[in-house]
Parts: sequence; C-alpha cells; structure tokens
Amino acid sequence: MIGFDSAWTDNPKAPGAICAVSLEEGRPVRFHPPRLVSFDGGLEFIRQVRSPGATLVALDQPTVVPNLTSMRPVERAAASLVSWMGGGVQPSNRGRIGMFCDDAPIWWFLRQLKAMEDPELARIATDGLHLMEVFPAISLAAMDADFFGYRRGPRYNPARRTFRIEDWRRVAKAAAREAASMGFDEIGEWCRVAASVDAPRKADQDRLDAVLCLLIALRWRLRPREESLILGNTTTGYMVMPAAPAVRERLAVAALRMSVPMDGHLPTGADRQGA
Repeated sequence: MIGFDSAWTDNPKAPGAICAVSLEEGRPVRFHPPRLVSFDGGLEFIRQVRSPGATLVALDQPTVVPNLTSMRPVERAAASLVSWMGGGVQPSNRGRIGMFCDDAPIWWFLRQLKAMEDPELARIATDGLHLMEVFPAISLAAMDADFFGYRRGPRYNPARRTFRIEDWRRVAKAAAREAASMGFDEIGEWCRVAASVDAPRKADQDRLDAVLCLLIALRWRLRPREESLILGNTTTGYMVMPAAPAVRERLAVAALRMSVPMDGHLPTGADRQGA
C-alpha cells in the first residue's frame, strides 16, 4: 500500500511526499516512512517498493479531469461537506496550466505508472499495480468525529495564516488512532512523533498527508466495504474516502442534488436518512 501526496505540480521547491507499507496476509512487514519527492521520484519509489502481488497507490490528486473549466461534479459534492466544515476544495479543470493542462506532469506520471484505475477491483485484487484518487481533508471527518461539524474542520496547513498548532496535533493523533485501529503500530508511532513537532513546516504537512493517503488505502483494502465509499465515477471524476455514517448521510444530500453517484448509484432515501 502506497500513499502519495503529489502537491499537484512538479515544483522542486515544493515537492510532494510518499510513503508505503508492505503487507503479508494483511499484516505489516515493513513501513517506509514518508519522504519528499517530485513526480519522477515518486515513480521511482513505487517501482522500488511495489509488491509481486497487488500494489495500490492512493494519490492525493485528481486523476480523471475531462472538464475544460470550473469543477468536476465530484468536487461540487465534496465541497458541500468541506465548506460546511470550514475548508475549501480546489477546482480541477484542464484550464489550470501546470496542473491539468495537456502538458501537466500528472499525465506523464500516469502514463509512466501504467496502473489500473478501478477502485472496486483494487480492493480485492491479488496482483497488478492499481491506482485510486483520495482526498485526505474530507477523510478526516470520518477518521475523527470531532472534525465533523459546522466550521470544525482542522486548520493544519502551516503555510496558511489560519494554521493552528492544536489542529496539527489533533490531525496527527487522529491518524495515529486510525493506524492503531488496524494494527499498524509503526505508522501510529510515526504519527505520534509528528504530533509532538512544535513548529511544523509545509513539508511536514505533505508527509502527514501522504500517511493519510496510506491509511485511506489500508482501510479500503482491509476494513469492511461499508466503512468506505466512492464518491463520483471514473468517467467524470471520483474520490475514495472513509465513510462514517454521518459523513455518508450528509454527502448523500449533495450527491443526489448534483446527480453524483455514491458507490455506483445515486443516493436513495435510506442513504439520506438522518442527514
């Protein structure tokens, strides 16, 4: 399992971060702590650590962007929750030069990676290289119920004026608990050490986001299917994320209004119950 926060562009002064854990029969064998990488460095890392069995890369960057302007439908649905929590969703479209234009590094990376992009297949595959898009910020609402509330989302990006050190610690501790709940003690310890950093930098957040991507992949593979969801589809764009009942219910309202599928179908009354 691999978590990759790509940082969206290939700026050598602001690289992304990547990490991984090797498994045998669902149990950790080796944890590769997060390191800063560019797209080519991320590609080399994946080639070095990938398994002879199944390998899943959870990437924090849109991988399906057919729209020329505005936002993808999945982003509009996700924004209904993220905005309520006090955050924002970056729009992805082919007009964003350097991020999603024809020459953007993400498309080179995907061509070189040659991974299958079918999240449901990735969940059960026993071989092959697989890829799925994830969104750590929205996933925190399911990892820790304290983040799920009006304007209760964490401000943990040290590069922004809204940064709060207490939120940094809350996010790192939430990640540690998520890792411990699945038996990944080494990942949990890395997160606990991160929580103790007094003055985190943007690079520290990139590393933490890579770990969050990894945890999303581990939950997708190892936990019951109903504990995660796919918002959107592989035609117009999608995200795989953890799914606490309250998160699922709130997203279902927006998804139905915007005709965005959840787990392959438009939400029903049962999905929206209690939202």
